[in-house]
Amino acid sequence: MPQPPGDPLLRMYRQMVRIRQFEETVSRLFLEGRLPGTLHLYAGQEACAVGVCEALKPTDWITSTHRAHGHAIAKGVSMDSMMAELFARTTGCAGGYGGSMHMGDPAVGALTAIAIVAGNAPVAAGMALGFRMQATGQVVACFTGDGALNEGAFHEAANMAAIWDLPVIFVCENNLYGASTPIAEVVKLERLSDRAAGYGFPGITVDGMDVQAVYEAMVPVVERARTGGGPTLVECLTYRYTGHSRNDTRGYRTRAEEAEWKARDPIPRLAAHLTASGIATEAEVAAIAEEVAAELERAVRFAEESPSPAPEDCLRHVFAEEVRG
Repeated sequence: MPQPPGDPLLRMYRQMVRIRQFEETVSRLFLEGRLPGTLHLYAGQEACAVGVCEALKPTDWITSTHRAHGHAIAKGVSMDSMMAELFARTTGCAGGYGGSMHMGDPAVGALTAIAIVAGNAPVAAGMALGFRMQATGQVVACFTGDGALNEGAFHEAANMAAIWDLPVIFVCENNLYGASTPIAEVVKLERLSDRAAGYGFPGITVDGMDVQAVYEAMVPVVERARTGGGPTLVECLTYRYTGHSRNDTRGYRTRAEEAEWKARDPIPRLAAHLTASGIATEAEVAAIAEEVAAELERAVRFAEESPSPAPEDCLRHVFAEEVRG
């Protein structure tokens, strides 16, 4: 996505606020019964998506998961089109067919999200192979959750990326739980990034609640991939503030644990740095939140005023093959 002028930290702050307010808005709309389907919210993990995407070029790509909102916004997908998608309107980024788990826009390098756990990893490796064969200089950032690292699809994709030195970065957002299962119960490693050694490429672990740390870690990783150095596994230690999906009451974790992680919230953390370093005043920081709120009001209005699909639209994009025995 074209980068607007200004300090990169201020730009990253705005992007994190956009993600957080989007999630708060759609959560409220869902509880009011105005959105169909379900939601897998990204609140708490904003620093991961924003730090990663800030290190990419507009021509680079991402592949995403069922928790796709933050990735899509960070890569530049229009919030108007995302909101319309959640309202199941024809102006949605997937035409109203996909909903929450299928956000994306190829026009900005965001492949439509794949809801199957680790299903995007082989796709990312395939895209990276194409970029290498065509010598385009592009890279792919593949977002996964911690649970995806136990899937065979991830193993095959990582191994293929390693043996062919593909320009792909596997970004594992380790939020401690695969749905409701603590990662410590299914992986006997303190650092998931150590798994990279088994494939023969580097792995690093970063503070996924610090957007500066994520961005600074990603810059050399992206350059390594772009210049033929091959893949890297980047583990971002982070935390989702909500349940796995909207029907998850979070009974598997304590409220003390939640409070501990919320005390490290990446948004006020960066806001404090912006004001302390003189990059922005408190008034300028507050103005960003107000501007984003207005942007979201327009997005909701755009979605509600957009047309719903016609009944016959259910037959579009459906293919059948005649089988003769």
